[in-house]
Amino acid sequence: EQKEKSKGNDANAAFAKEFCQKVEGELQKICDAILGLLDGNLIDKASNGESKVFYQKMKADYYRYIAEFTAGDAKAKAAKSAEDPYADAAKVAEQDLPVTHPIRLGLALNYSVFLYEVMSKPDEACTMARKAFEDAIAELDNVAEDSYKDSTLIMQ
Repeated sequence: EQKEKSKGNDANAAFAKEFCQKVEGELQKICDAILGLLDGNLIDKASNGESKVFYQKMKADYYRYIAEFTAGDAKAKAAKSAEDPYADAAKVAEQDLPVTHPIRLGLALNYSVFLYEVMSKPDEACTMARKAFEDAIAELDNVAEDSYKDSTLIMQ
């Protein structure tokens, strides 16, 4: 929309704005449906650390997606809604998952993206990502064969 406005193409800018609103509406519906499943069924039924971290990370990720395409109060609300599940997942991951576990590494990556992109905290984001990376590197020799490929792929 901005690009078309800068070119003086007001008609195209209006089409772009309308299209963005349509796509954002569809994204919101999809995110709301997934968040409903997570809150209504999956999170409460998670029985071990791995599944608890996975579902809390997923909940936080979907709120992050909403925060990335909304603005103003809606963005602030989505960001706040992402913060707690990321923190909860990180706490459980620290206790229950090895530093090289692909879900723990994915959580560190996504949480740091959230801090950087949504919360505008680049120093905190980089510190978190760097710590996860360095901790995993130190334990790489002890990674189970079945998760080695996933772990190293996330680390890249």
